[in-house]
Amino acid sequence: MSKQSFNTGQVLTAAQMTSLQQTAMLGGASSVKTASYVLVAADAGSSIRVNSTSATTITVNTGLFSDGDIVTIYNNNSGVSTITAGTATVTTSGSLALSQNQGGVLYFTSGSAAIFFQFATPASGDIEGIVTGTDSGLSGGATSGTVTLRQKLAFNAQTTTGYTLVIGDLNQLVTLNNASSITLTVPPSVFSAGDVINIAQIGAGQVTLAQGAGVTINSTGATATAPKLRARYSAASIICTSSNTFLVVGDIA
Repeated sequence: MSKQSFNTGQVLTAAQMTSLQQTAMLGGASSVKTASYVLVAADAGSSIRVNSTSATTITVNTGLFSDGDIVTIYNNNSGVSTITAGTATVTTSGSLALSQNQGGVLYFTSGSAAIFFQFATPASGDIEGIVTGTDSGLSGGATSGTVTLRQKLAFNAQTTTGYTLVIGDLNQLVTLNNASSITLTVPPSVFSAGDVINIAQIGAGQVTLAQGAGVTINSTGATATAPKLRARYSAASIICTSSNTFLVVGDIA
């Protein structure tokens, strides 16, 4: 129900009591608006429900409300509804632009100023959560509270004399350990620009990089397109610089 004055000894009807209870629960009499609307004094203690597929405004003016008055505002259609300061001042720590299914409480601190407290539904543009991508090399993330991201190098230990890189090697250290020579092939159409794979020669067998079909390797090695790790415990990084093109940097020969 709208804000009312009562007399001592007045008996309230069941409907009035129900409406008072709804108002106390931030509900109150619901007034549906299908177009832009300017708040009036009778809206104190009530709910404004905007239902429009077009953009609308809810305008707030001075001289209509008192300190402590509230107006609950909801938007239940696709048109964005924006709470707009007319002659009054409206502040918020959230957003005054309400997308579909968003809402909040307009709380008046005086007859000329109000604060809009947005309900917990995320405002347009707010970050709703941080989830680490599969190619980020990071772990951690959350949808609320404090978010901690971590980066810890994972290992892929290979002991054969021939290995072809896979997408799972992204941001990892591929260790190559065999007594005989090892060929490490960089395949086509697996990695994207900016991807990095780290490699290390653990055993005595020297590691030679090979180009997969359609792949170009650039390096300062004696053979630029087929660099070798210089010695046992040498390491290098394979960096994808563009589609199927890689730069190899590190302890190479």
